[in-house]
Amino acid sequence: MQEWVIVAVVAIAVIFGASKLPQIARNMGKAQGEFKKGLKEGAVDEPAAPSAPPMQAAAPEQHTADQPPSQS
Repeated sequence: MQEWVIVAVVAIAVIFGASKLPQIARNMGKAQGEFKKGLKEGAVDEPAAPSAPPMQAAAPEQHTADQPPSQS
Protein backbone atom coordinates (compact mmCIF):
# COMPACT_ATOMS: atom_id res chain seq x y z
CA MET A 1 0.00 0.00 0.00
CA GLN A 2 1.03 3.55 -0.54
CA GLU A 3 1.73 5.76 2.44
CA TRP A 4 -1.17 8.12 1.81
CA VAL A 5 -3.65 5.24 1.87
CA ILE A 6 -2.40 4.11 5.26
CA VAL A 7 -2.60 7.67 6.61
CA ALA A 8 -6.14 8.05 5.23
CA VAL A 9 -7.32 4.78 6.81
CA VAL A 10 -5.82 5.74 10.18
CA ALA A 11 -7.38 9.22 10.01
CA ILE A 12 -10.80 7.76 9.18
CA ALA A 13 -10.49 5.25 12.01
CA VAL A 14 -9.67 8.05 14.45
CA ILE A 15 -12.49 10.30 13.22
CA PHE A 16 -15.30 7.72 12.98
CA GLY A 17 -14.07 5.02 15.31
CA ALA A 18 -13.05 1.50 14.38
CA SER A 19 -16.51 0.10 15.06
CA LYS A 20 -18.09 2.30 12.35
CA LEU A 21 -15.63 1.35 9.57
CA PRO A 22 -17.45 -1.85 8.45
CA GLN A 23 -20.76 0.02 8.31
CA ILE A 24 -19.22 2.87 6.31
CA ALA A 25 -17.59 0.42 3.87
CA ARG A 26 -20.88 -1.48 3.46
CA ASN A 27 -22.81 1.71 2.74
CA MET A 28 -20.20 2.85 0.23
CA GLY A 29 -20.42 -0.52 -1.53
CA LYS A 30 -24.20 -0.29 -1.72
CA ALA A 31 -24.01 3.25 -3.05
CA GLN A 32 -21.51 2.20 -5.71
CA GLY A 33 -23.74 -0.72 -6.75
CA GLU A 34 -26.78 1.55 -7.02
CA PHE A 35 -24.79 4.05 -9.04
CA LYS A 36 -23.63 1.38 -11.52
CA LYS A 37 -27.16 -0.02 -11.74
CA GLY A 38 -28.50 3.44 -12.53
CA LEU A 39 -25.89 3.95 -15.23
CA LYS A 40 -26.84 0.66 -16.88
CA GLU A 41 -30.56 1.41 -16.71
CA GLY A 42 -30.07 4.91 -18.07
CA ALA A 43 -27.98 3.70 -20.99
CA VAL A 44 -30.47 0.97 -21.95
CA ASP A 45 -33.76 2.82 -21.44
CA GLU A 46 -32.78 6.12 -23.01
CA PRO A 47 -33.75 6.19 -26.70
CA ALA A 48 -31.69 8.20 -29.13
CA ALA A 49 -33.26 11.65 -29.21
CA PRO A 50 -33.50 13.27 -32.62
CA SER A 51 -31.37 16.33 -32.88
CA ALA A 52 -33.29 19.57 -33.09
CA PRO A 53 -32.34 22.12 -35.72
CA PRO A 54 -30.26 24.96 -34.31
CA MET A 55 -32.21 27.97 -33.15
CA GLN A 56 -31.70 31.13 -35.13
CA ALA A 57 -31.59 34.51 -33.51
CA ALA A 58 -34.36 36.90 -34.48
CA ALA A 59 -33.31 39.79 -36.63
CA PRO A 60 -33.33 43.12 -34.81
CA GLU A 61 -36.20 45.46 -35.62
CA GLN A 62 -35.45 47.98 -38.30
CA HIS A 63 -36.50 51.51 -37.40
CA THR A 64 -36.82 54.36 -39.81
CA ALA A 65 -36.61 58.02 -39.03
CA ASP A 66 -40.33 58.38 -39.82
CA GLN A 67 -41.42 55.68 -37.35
CA PRO A 68 -40.68 55.66 -33.65
CA PRO A 69 -39.65 52.30 -32.19
CA SER A 70 -42.60 50.13 -31.15
CA GLN A 71 -43.29 49.83 -27.44
CA SER A 72 -43.62 46.10 -26.65
